Amino acid sequence: MEFKERKRWLFFGLPFTFTVYMIKEDIITVNTGFFNKEENDCYMYKVQDVTFRSSLVERMFGLGTVECHTGDVTSPLLVIQHIKNARAVKQFILEQSEEDRRKRRTLSTLDIGAVEVDDVE
Repeated sequence: MEFKERKRWLFFGLPFTFTVYMIKEDIITVNTGFFNKEENDCYMYKVQDVTFRSSLVERMFGLGTVECHTGDVTSPLLVIQHIKNARAVKQFILEQSEEDRRKRRTLSTLDIGAVEVDDVE
């Protein structure tokens, strides 16, 4: 499965921006710009958590915003803003990121400030 969405204006949800989001099974790509093009990629296994937001104006025009909290260096918070089918995109990212972590056998760990055994003495 693959999603290709375009960032839209809040005014009537018209797609008059130059930002395109491509969400594939293994990677999320954000293409921005008209004169100065920029392409930013984030591997799906690096996505740690996903948030769906929809303001009143977004709901009026059938739009939503998906925030991906990632372990990526260049974009720790990847915002997929003002898109149609935002709930479906969020659900796809959640399921696919979990599957990719299992495929790569990636373990997500947290540093909780534990003291090493040698430091206790």
